[in-house]
Amino acid sequence: MVRSILLAGAAVFLGGAAPSAELELRIERLRNAKGVIHICLTREPAHFPDCKRDPKAITRSVAADASLVRFSGMTPGAYAVALFHDENSNRKLDTMLAIPREGFGFSRNPVVRFGAPKFRQVVIDLGAGFHRETVRMQYML
Repeated sequence: MVRSILLAGAAVFLGGAAPSAELELRIERLRNAKGVIHICLTREPAHFPDCKRDPKAITRSVAADASLVRFSGMTPGAYAVALFHDENSNRKLDTMLAIPREGFGFSRNPVVRFGAPKFRQVVIDLGAGFHRETVRMQYML
């Protein structure tokens, strides 16, 4: 008993860090390299697809010519990925008559017709270690 407690304590002291996940996100089918791509990863269905109010969301903005984005040190678990191609760099998804004028994409690449997919349709499970996910951009106009 004492030995197992000492071994557990030694593991923590020697850097027995909690497992973490790493995600390599490949972005395909961009219409052009203008502007910025805004990416959001959330674990909360209530904050999907716009995770601005999710204090635990992982967000990143990258130049539109980036085809790979890496996220490391993530807590393993279920995540939904949403992104949009902000071609004019105004930090919002522009629409015309409620139809997106700029590109968007989600994990698991659901076909989008009317409105964003549900969280359960795009959720990906990231266990400890390295994961790859490809998001194909969609453009309506």
